[in-house]
Amino acid sequence: MPDHDFDVTEVVVPWRLLTRLGHEVRFATEHGGTGPSADQRLLDGVIFGQLGAAPEPKAFYAEMTTDAAFQAPIAWADVRPDEFDGLILPGGHAPGMRQYLGSEVLRGKVADYWVLDRPVGAICHGVLVLARTSDPTTGRSLLYGRRTTCLPKYMERSAFFATAWRLGRYYRTYPAYVEDEVRGALRAPADFVRGPRVLSKRGTESDDAPAFCVEDGSYVSARWPGDAYLFAKQFAARLGS
Repeated sequence: MPDHDFDVTEVVVPWRLLTRLGHEVRFATEHGGTGPSADQRLLDGVIFGQLGAAPEPKAFYAEMTTDAAFQAPIAWADVRPDEFDGLILPGGHAPGMRQYLGSEVLRGKVADYWVLDRPVGAICHGVLVLARTSDPTTGRSLLYGRRTTCLPKYMERSAFFATAWRLGRYYRTYPAYVEDEVRGALRAPADFVRGPRVLSKRGTESDDAPAFCVEDGSYVSARWPGDAYLFAKQFAARLGS
């Protein structure tokens, strides 16, 4: 994760569901040692108290910040990929995410992990890390030849247009839309799966109907916080018991 501005729901929901199943969850930031912080606007409500995280993920966040592993993350450079059974790349859109999305050190570790063919999950902007990471054997993106989803352009554009009058480019992390960059890394247009259109209804732990993920072997991807519960369940299924 970055030092600050990660998406609350996309981190805490996988953490909560995986720890309930007995998995040990470790965190990693650029320098390690100090717990990162979420995008505060998502905790407070992005605009007029709306568009932020739902109450349950906010409660999970309060729990997660007391977790010893969260308070003492590993530095990206110190991550040893073969010591882990799974890798999750969460998203977020605020400016602090560029530290994480643009890191060559992180991409090197992700490339080393990818070749192990162990479970990898990426959600929302987190898919950009995979799209930007080159396979050391082919020189192409890790996502070349894989089916994936990510934050759809219509979602990113809608959030930007709804808030730009007050928050400027808060919802535009980069000039290019996430979907456009991810599509550019794929082998064929059909490998991008946008999923059904949704703007507000979110999945929950007991209701996956509004949620959507794409599964491709050991890789699972999702679009936005509304998919986080289903995403966590599908990732957990790959880890096994």
